[in-house]
Amino acid sequence: MKNIPDPNVVFPNTYKTSCFLKNVVSSPNVFIGDYTYYDDPEDPTGFEQNNILFHYPEFGDRLVIGKFCSIASGTKFIMGAANHRLSSVTTYPFHVFGGAWEEHTPPHLEQLPRKGDTVVGNDVWIGRESVIMPGVTIGDGAIVAAYSVVTRDVDAYTLVGGNPARFLKDRFDPELTALLLKFQWWNLEPARLVDFLSLLCDSNLDQVKDKLHAILS
Repeated sequence: MKNIPDPNVVFPNTYKTSCFLKNVVSSPNVFIGDYTYYDDPEDPTGFEQNNILFHYPEFGDRLVIGKFCSIASGTKFIMGAANHRLSSVTTYPFHVFGGAWEEHTPPHLEQLPRKGDTVVGNDVWIGRESVIMPGVTIGDGAIVAAYSVVTRDVDAYTLVGGNPARFLKDRFDPELTALLLKFQWWNLEPARLVDFLSLLCDSNLDQVKDKLHAILS
């Protein structure tokens, strides 16, 4: 019997600064895959309250994060309800303050621009204090550098950074990227995944490509 970390525990190790997020988030519009963790020495289990901002189910947008993602301390996901009305002369949200202002303005949430769901792929690393804006999609295997503000989609297996985040480089050549996207190691059964760990952690990328070709042929 292989001793495989349990994806259904809150704290996967003795340090208790990292937690498997799917076990501490309960919002109906947030979906997080197995083994994705958030690291924070202060309050890792407070991710839903402290790091997913303006996530109101009635607004309708979702936050979807895949498997095996690494999310560093201070990362914030800004959901769509944080927006203000952009189609009129003023962006001021009169309606939310009630009274005569509420009576003379349309319902607040109905006026907001809608960016859609925020989606993070699998095996994504998001650096410390990064901010992910509404409606962004981050592809599998991407890296977001620390202190970045992601305002647009990020391609799979690329590195982005800055404010606003911009493309810095591809992580791998197109051949290896295509092989990894086809292999989708994050979908392997946990017991089978163990057999591929040495391959996934091998820095000899030419050797990795050869092995992936053999596996996928």
